[in-house]
Amino acid sequence: MSSHKIRSFISIDIDKPEIVEKIKRVQGLLKDKNTRIKLVEPENLHLTLRFLGEISANEVEEIISALSKIQDKSFSIYLKNLGAFPSIPRARVVWIGVSEGADQLKELSHKVNTIIDSLRIGYKDSKEFTPHLTIGRIKSKPSQRLIKTLLENSDVDIGKVEVKDFRLKQSILTPRGPIYKTLHSFKLL
Repeated sequence: MSSHKIRSFISIDIDKPEIVEKIKRVQGLLKDKNTRIKLVEPENLHLTLRFLGEISANEVEEIISALSKIQDKSFSIYLKNLGAFPSIPRARVVWIGVSEGADQLKELSHKVNTIIDSLRIGYKDSKEFTPHLTIGRIKSKPSQRLIKTLLENSDVDIGKVEVKDFRLKQSILTPRGPIYKTLHSFKLL
């Protein structure tokens, strides 16, 4: 295999059409002429279980082999509530929370991270996994109107998503934003 590096991560993709439409409506509320915000493209919506960074093609094969051993059952998550990291007044990342299924997500993330750590591959993140769906990144100070919108829509209800697999993804950075490509899909039972 070639020695070039692949920017990658492990995720659960959000691609159920009616859920994506609801998220796009919420993203529409965030548009603000006084705040520079980069909304996540509908085809790129996902919950990150582990960011790997730059890995080799050989490491991709090692990861696929190791993660294929996970035999978890499929489960449901419920996307609800709008928030921001580090906080709404200082918003940098706008997210939708996970109100149900968060424990199963944490458990799956823990298994994925334990396996990846044992392989000693990729970027190691010391932050604790917080289940969330990033829908936008704020590139300037959030306006008062945007802060008000986030607060007024904090209890937004997006709906239920069946988690039937998780995926090893490649992230190709382009001037117009990232393009994500699935390298391997790991089915849940």
